[in-house]
Amino acid sequence: MPNTLIFVDMPADDPAAAARFYAEVFGWQNDEKPAGVYHRMVPGGQFKNPDGSDSAIGNLHLGIFAAANARPHPEPAGVAPRDLASDGRKPRIWILISDDDSADRILAAAEERGATILWRNHYWSTFNGYNHAFQDPWGNEILLWGKAGADPQVPADFTRE
Repeated sequence: MPNTLIFVDMPADDPAAAARFYAEVFGWQNDEKPAGVYHRMVPGGQFKNPDGSDSAIGNLHLGIFAAANARPHPEPAGVAPRDLASDGRKPRIWILISDDDSADRILAAAEERGATILWRNHYWSTFNGYNHAFQDPWGNEILLWGKAGADPQVPADFTRE
């Protein structure tokens, strides 16, 4: 049996504000554990079976932790570093766009709340998806994934690879 990825955490210097951002942009539930220290973002729903029905597997959650004192840690006061990473590559978080939502709506909502649009309108043939990206106000890179389908009709203004 493989080891299973169950959670991804990202840092913020204000986890409560970051949690509000993601609740407003994606409609996720903000589960404070406790408020301002650690927030679990719960998208709800289940992974789909090949026939489109819900499986027994719940969608993954995203954690937002205080960079100044990342929890859990054996030391109550945490350890350095205590600030957000600023230079170089960081992990990227991929979000599948719901069939009843759109990249345009998500990007506009993110930008209205302080995000920077990194790029939009790109087709990645290797995984057959439409991609867009933004950087949240805490420096985390979020990539949006739209399903292209069995016979993708890539718009003329999309870049391709």
